[in-house]
Amino acid sequence: MDKIIKSISENGHFRAFALDSTETVRKAQERHDSMPTSTVAMGRTLIAGQILAANEKGDAKITVKVLGDGAMGAIIAVATPDGKVKGYVQNTDLDYKKASTGEVLVAPFVGNGFFVVIKDMGLKQPYTGQVDLITGEIAEDLAWYFLSSEQTPASVGMSVLLDEGKDSVKIAGGFMLQALPGATDAEISQMEANIKAMPAISQLLEKEKPLESILASIYGEIPYKILDESGLSFDCDCSKARFAEGIKSIGAAEITAMIEEDHGAEVVCQFCNRKYHYSEEDLNDLILDGK
Repeated sequence: MDKIIKSISENGHFRAFALDSTETVRKAQERHDSMPTSTVAMGRTLIAGQILAANEKGDAKITVKVLGDGAMGAIIAVATPDGKVKGYVQNTDLDYKKASTGEVLVAPFVGNGFFVVIKDMGLKQPYTGQVDLITGEIAEDLAWYFLSSEQTPASVGMSVLLDEGKDSVKIAGGFMLQALPGATDAEISQMEANIKAMPAISQLLEKEKPLESILASIYGEIPYKILDESGLSFDCDCSKARFAEGIKSIGAAEITAMIEEDHGAEVVCQFCNRKYHYSEEDLNDLILDGK
């Protein structure tokens, strides 16, 4: 089961999240039947959503949009504080690797554009923050968002590693480290050195206790304590009833046209690729409900 561990340094100057999102990204790849480059980009965006949602409480809903001008198209993730996330990538068919290392390329296919975060706290107006994409690698763009929009220095790392030859998700996860008020320049320098000296995230995620290994590498000699451990999952809240309300909203004339031309309707959820079929009888019921 996927998991996030939240921690804080004992002096209260830093906090760090460590995430194992392997099943989350694996399920997303299966749902969207995505190719390697598209899978990695989508996976990193899902992890970004999980990190941002972990900062919130209650019924908040966090939407992350990576809107580049490259071949990838838009990448969207919607996450909630209970660890659930759903999402998609506009172009699922990108499959490019560096010839020498097999590393999956992402940034060239994301391109230039914007990293957008929408926080819906159940108030009248959601908060929207937007920054330029600085690398298109997602992790660095999320760190830039924290610094630019939330004025919080942060370091973010992510990894989506694919099985060699199979192109299925082998492991996925990441971390987020934030400096809090009171952190000294010397402490920040020490943390920066720790991050630079860290093994690859994919290596740490393959250890017996992956999240504990990530946190130990982040903090080094700085004492810290665990605040919370909770589950993560790819979970779409779509339903036939929810889409039925959408169909009903287009009006009786349009629904009648569906019945006459197609003798029914099929709706595909963009976030999880589930298909919902509506028979002529279903559509007639929607017309009656709308009167």
